[in-house]
Amino acid sequence: DSLLQETSKMPLRLDIKRRLTARSDRVKSCDLHPTEPWMLVSLYNGNVHIWNHESQQLVKSFEVCDLPVRASVFVPRKNWVVTGSDDMQVRVFNYNTLERLHAFDAHSDYVRSIAVHPTQPFILTCSDDMLIKLWNWEKNWVCQQVFEGHTHYVMEVKVNPKDNNTFASASLDRTVKVWQLGSAQPNFTLEGHEKGVNCVDYYMGGDKPYLISGADDRMVKIWDYQNKTCVQTLEGHAQNIASVSFHPELPIILTGSEDGTVKIWHANTYRLETTLNYGLERVWSIGVLRGSNNVALGYDEGAILIKLGREEPAMSMDAGGKIIWAKHSELQQASLKALEKEEIQDGERLPLAVKDMGSCEVYPQTVQHNPNGRFVVVCGDGEYIIYTAMALRNKSFGSAQEFVWAADSSEYAVRESSSSIKLFKNFKEKKSFKPEFGAENIFGGALLGVKSVSGLAFYDWETQELVRRIEIQPRVVYWSETGELCCIATEDSYFILKYQSEAVAAAAENPEKVTEDGIEDAFDVLGEVSETVKTGLWVGDCFIYTNSVNRLNYYVGGEIVTVSHLDRTMYLLGYIPQDNRLYLGDKELNVVSFQLLLSVLEYQTAVMRRDFDTADRVLPTVPKEQRTRVAHFLEKQGFKKQALAVSSDAEHKFDLAIQLGDLDCAYTLAKESASEQKWKQLAELATSQAKFELAQQCLHEAQDHGGLLLLATAAGNADMVAKLGLQADQAGKHNVSFLSYFLLGDLERCLEILLTSNRIPEAAFFARTYLPSEISRVVEMWRVQLGKVNEKAGQSLADPKDYANLFPDYEASLQAQQMLAKERTKVIPAEDWKEIMANYERKPLEELNALADEEEMIDEVLDDKDHPIAGAIGLREELTGGEPSKLDTVGGITTEDLEAELEMDLDNLKLDDIDTTDVNLDDEELLED
Repeated sequence: DSLLQETSKMPLRLDIKRRLTARSDRVKSCDLHPTEPWMLVSLYNGNVHIWNHESQQLVKSFEVCDLPVRASVFVPRKNWVVTGSDDMQVRVFNYNTLERLHAFDAHSDYVRSIAVHPTQPFILTCSDDMLIKLWNWEKNWVCQQVFEGHTHYVMEVKVNPKDNNTFASASLDRTVKVWQLGSAQPNFTLEGHEKGVNCVDYYMGGDKPYLISGADDRMVKIWDYQNKTCVQTLEGHAQNIASVSFHPELPIILTGSEDGTVKIWHANTYRLETTLNYGLERVWSIGVLRGSNNVALGYDEGAILIKLGREEPAMSMDAGGKIIWAKHSELQQASLKALEKEEIQDGERLPLAVKDMGSCEVYPQTVQHNPNGRFVVVCGDGEYIIYTAMALRNKSFGSAQEFVWAADSSEYAVRESSSSIKLFKNFKEKKSFKPEFGAENIFGGALLGVKSVSGLAFYDWETQELVRRIEIQPRVVYWSETGELCCIATEDSYFILKYQSEAVAAAAENPEKVTEDGIEDAFDVLGEVSETVKTGLWVGDCFIYTNSVNRLNYYVGGEIVTVSHLDRTMYLLGYIPQDNRLYLGDKELNVVSFQLLLSVLEYQTAVMRRDFDTADRVLPTVPKEQRTRVAHFLEKQGFKKQALAVSSDAEHKFDLAIQLGDLDCAYTLAKESASEQKWKQLAELATSQAKFELAQQCLHEAQDHGGLLLLATAAGNADMVAKLGLQADQAGKHNVSFLSYFLLGDLERCLEILLTSNRIPEAAFFARTYLPSEISRVVEMWRVQLGKVNEKAGQSLADPKDYANLFPDYEASLQAQQMLAKERTKVIPAEDWKEIMANYERKPLEELNALADEEEMIDEVLDDKDHPIAGAIGLREELTGGEPSKLDTVGGITTEDLEAELEMDLDNLKLDDIDTTDVNLDDEELLED
């Protein structure tokens, strides 16, 4: 009794969210589709609309007639919408094709309501003609039965969900009648309303044989149809009651009135929980759906869809795989132990054997095992009850807005109000305290978390001392088993924190280290991720969670791994290490599972803790196909060497080898893959390490002629350039081949490359610049080529041998070609590069003219005996490129003999004896001379 009294004082915690506002003409009826996100509304203007409440779009529309459509229902098993309207007709539409399949005159007055039989091919209709009729669609819509008995308009008809052979009707004759299919007379009549009854509904739960009715006397009455008595009257509306409903999932009654409000009452205590007023004038209809928390409301000015209560199912699993969940007020148990684990498919619904554990004294909104799994707490209606998990024996109870377990299974805390928290140990109250800034929410785990306007405060369970206050508005807090790691999830992101217990212990010795926000060093932030956590749990140092887009992920060491993309919203139940499986449940209480290897999680946890001994011990148990995933994780943590040793993916290994500069490993992998790209990467690495032979081999394997040219020229290796020119030519890489020969000065080969690659115009200009002797040959070829396109243009090309006047200095250019050809045959040491004039600065024709002038000068230079001067001959020889000449010998004496004689003469000179007194050595005068 005391428990029931407590319950009646506490409000039902009910979240109400508006999901859709669909403005329209007056809405006379609403219905919800069981599998599509659709709301069906029938309108006073004769139309019927289907709205998608997820996309907020009007998706289908039927023009039924010109008069009000007072009734419309889905028949999902046939893909139908069935309507009843003021033209007295029933019409059937296919809601996929929008085709009208059938129409018939059903009554002799307005059709007010339609009820679909849950299993048989029947619909029931009721009308202002005071009749109820049963129609069979399988027999071409024959009227199978007429139910007479009401003495005024029949406003609504409902089939009993617990006994499909009976149904109830509400009439303006102030009565509710209950009928049996096959029987012409009503089973009984419920009287008590003072004015006409507009609406009726059945209670769907298994425990109470109740009916509800609403009338123009502004009263809502609850009836026991077995005892045929009124058990409760709900008063509060200020106008006629237009619609009533027992919610099929939540312990609530919904009533809608012409006063513009929808009232929500507790189905067990009949307490008014809340009043909704959306300002759309009079309420005409309430639509609910089994298995859904959605409610459709029809008004004068449109329809609204609201969602009531938590979506998350009240279910919990212990470490051994025992699951307890709440189905309405019933608690049920299922175990994973009997399942054949090898046969489990990822994401498939598990065939669990479910056992009823009995009814709960409160309506469960959450079910939660304590850490060791021996007890389970059920919370709801502002109450908590702790049961033994095995036999569901009541161990303790009390009032609480919220309940959380500590990491120690014998401790828990409850939030009694927005200012008071109570702590319990071994089911006895240990301490009551009032947090400084109040308590909006509390969170369990290694520390007691309290959310308030100032943020999140963590308190020590033992001393209730403030450990740390963080400026954050958390939605939920998850602690790892060791109490070292903590995830704080907000509305749109989550933070991974490391709890520094040593710093907290040290601060206890040094009170000056504690500020008004607690101990600054209590937490280190390890990561922040912009993702919404729906549900989460820790396995080792891996945080596993479901997010807002239905992905199943886990976070470890800054890396996020996606385990699966879920096809619907799922809620994490737990991880069973010996199964290597993760278990999740949905709102329909289906349980599914996904493989998640413990060895991988253990390995990643060991790496995060820098415990490489454990990591090395675990590694052999990690399956081969998972090694690369582990290697990627190691790489992300900065352990590239270990990642290279672990990875089984050749691509990944090669990337790591390159990053680590491991030439041998990279060479082996490049050889195995024979990928040009890999050889290029390796060549780059080898070059950076000055391993030029290896770089040359890699570039050769990669067929990277450009890279080889760079390497050969940088090394000044003429042989390599020559080989490259030949290879590139054979490979059809004319640009590299041309450049190689050009660098070597092999202009003839360059010209041939241009010709063989059909670059004849370029060959002509090349010949004009470097090989004038070849101009005629190339011009002839160019004429032929161009003549094929335009003969006149071909003929207009001039050849210097025919038109010497158009090519001034042509003859000189031929001599320059010969001069430069001899020069190109000489090998110039690299150390001379500073002394040598750059090619682009040279002017060969001017050089040729200068050479000719010098030759004339040389012819005139004689000594006082009229003998040619030997040095001048040597200079000429140098200028003429060492060509044999008559000047090389004078009277049979060679130049060498003359030079030797000159040397001796110089040696025999006695310079000391020469008198220079008369010689003027004034620099300036000399310059003037």
